[in-house]
Amino acid sequence: MHTSLKTYIVEDNVTIRENLIGTLEELTSIEAVGYAEAENEAREWLHTHGREWELAIVDLFLKQGSGLGVVQECLQREPHQKVVVLSNYATPDIRKRCAELGVDAVFDKSNEIDALVDFCIAQAASR
Repeated sequence: MHTSLKTYIVEDNVTIRENLIGTLEELTSIEAVGYAEAENEAREWLHTHGREWELAIVDLFLKQGSGLGVVQECLQREPHQKVVVLSNYATPDIRKRCAELGVDAVFDKSNEIDALVDFCIAQAASR
């Protein structure tokens, strides 16, 4: 039996965050190991807990700072650690910028949640 995919969530909207965690824990084998609402908070956690996560799901617009700064903190991650962006602003320019920063996938909050679920299932199965 597989253990849960240890997932860190960076999302400042409490309702979205709680619904996202509930949905992903129900439909996939993720386990939320923490969350942040601001860039500095997320960067600090990811830096000090470098080996304690396998997936980071990052929104771009936060209470403070930017999800792009959080993504930059993950540039030196281990090969098995994945970073995805989940945003309402998944424009072609944002997708390109995220790819340049080594993001594994970008999902639009409004219409790509199923694709995020599929990504999480695939990541858990590949371990």
